Amino acid sequence: MNFLRRRLSDSSFVANLPNGYMMDLQRPDNSTSSPVSPAMERKHPQPLQPSHSSSTGTSIFSSISSAMKQTTQAAAGLIDHSASPTPPLAQKPKILLVIDDAHTDWAKYFQGKKVNGEFDIRVEQAEFSELNLAAYVTGGCMVDMQVMRNGTKVVRSFKPDFVLIRQHAYSMALGEDFRSLIIGLQYGGIHTVNSLYSIYSFCSKPWVFSQLIKIFNSLGPEKFPLVEQTFFPSHKQMLTTPNFPVVVKLGHAHAGMGKVKVENQHDFRDMASVVAMAKTYATTEPFIDSKYDIRIQKIGSNYKAYMRTSISGNWKANTGSAMLEQIAMTERYRLWADACAEMFGGLDICAVKAVHSKDGKDYIIEVMDSSMPLIGEHVEEDRQLIADLVVSRMTQLVLTAGSTPSPLRPWPPQAQPASIKSQTGPQLGQLSQPRPPPQGGPRQPQGSQPPRTNAPPQQRLSPQGQQPQSPQSTSPQQQRSPGSPQQVRSATGSSPVQASKTGMFPPQQPRPPAQGRAPSQPSPTETSKQQAIPHPHLNKSQSLTNTFSISESSQRGNATEDEAKAETIRNLRKSFASLFSD
Repeated sequence: MNFLRRRLSDSSFVANLPNGYMMDLQRPDNSTSSPVSPAMERKHPQPLQPSHSSSTGTSIFSSISSAMKQTTQAAAGLIDHSASPTPPLAQKPKILLVIDDAHTDWAKYFQGKKVNGEFDIRVEQAEFSELNLAAYVTGGCMVDMQVMRNGTKVVRSFKPDFVLIRQHAYSMALGEDFRSLIIGLQYGGIHTVNSLYSIYSFCSKPWVFSQLIKIFNSLGPEKFPLVEQTFFPSHKQMLTTPNFPVVVKLGHAHAGMGKVKVENQHDFRDMASVVAMAKTYATTEPFIDSKYDIRIQKIGSNYKAYMRTSISGNWKANTGSAMLEQIAMTERYRLWADACAEMFGGLDICAVKAVHSKDGKDYIIEVMDSSMPLIGEHVEEDRQLIADLVVSRMTQLVLTAGSTPSPLRPWPPQAQPASIKSQTGPQLGQLSQPRPPPQGGPRQPQGSQPPRTNAPPQQRLSPQGQQPQSPQSTSPQQQRSPGSPQQVRSATGSSPVQASKTGMFPPQQPRPPAQGRAPSQPSPTETSKQQAIPHPHLNKSQSLTNTFSISESSQRGNATEDEAKAETIRNLRKSFASLFSD
């Protein structure tokens, strides 16, 4: 202390200090103070400059803080922008493609309607024969349309957002097959009414009839009376039929085409030859002397039932003159429509056709999809119902588009889950060799230790030698203690955890040599010398503590007690010498 007093009282020493340094030591405690040196008097007026610089720094900091505050308020929406309102952006209209003939102008039924109350609807109408398309994995579906409007050829290309299909995609009678367009729409991910899966399934009437058979087996003949039908994949199986007369239906056709009434066996053989020439399948069903036909249609949640009676006397009620009238919708008819609307994942628009025989029985013969013709006095109402149904489906599509991730745009990569991170610790701990317990310590059960090989053992004892330490079971106090051997090992780069992370050695191999050393086990003398070097951040008492712990560990690991004692004495001498040295 006397040395420090002499140094601080020296005027030349104080004069060489920076400005304002240790001014509080020279300042008087009260009104009566010791005299100040001339050097301090010369240095005293200059502390005004740091105050000026500090005020400048304070102003800069306040300006930065105010700018950050304004930025935060703008991001949170707290600043009022009513003074300069931005004009609302016009929403891009949704494109609706209606596949139907030119006799019905569907644009007027969607006029004034909006999708989700914000998107206008742009209607494009064409027939299957006037369309062409190209579908892409990431680009969706591009449709090319060439139509005649008032004698002028109109060519357009667009990407539809929704499609309403009001035409048959396949008909053998007309020789038109547009199933490739249905596949293209499905390839492009376009949503339709009805669904593309159901549209493609309705391109084969026997395939649809197989679904009616499932409903018949589920509900029974009382609730769902289905006509008896026989399927022949080709003419080779058409040898005979049990009862006559029968109705033979060739292939896939609509509007009563391809249906023939066969009275006897000879006519049936002639019909089989026609099926052979057509190279298609055929179905037969018993002829029903009908009193009238029944048609139950379902558009969304709207139901209607009609009765059609032939006037011309033709056995086909849909051919020639017929009288059509609307009848009451009974629960029996509603059950038919609801059961058929569940096939192929759901039909938004469908119709069930049945025949009422003269003996008072009903027979379901067919079901139609969204391409069904509209009949009766409520055609305009039915078209408006279809338009409302399409708008509701488009609204559902808009609402659900943002909540489901697209497979083409996956979710951004997230951080590694905690479960995966937690698995890393036990895996790294399994790589290290099991350590035998110290003398006098608790022994681990033998069943939990893996089999040992001839590889040199790896021991890692605690500073006190009471309990073997593992990388995962180290307490926070031991991790923070500056005299812990674990930190000394991590500083030298020989930690088993680091070695297992970098090299990923198998569990039974010894640790790799650190800093170019030989893979052999170092001698106890070299180990003690290496551990006796004090850490630059450790004081002498902590170094002495480390020496005691290291000497104790090396004493257990030595082969003989004499070498251990000698090594301990040498370490103590070095520690005391370094402790009392200046």
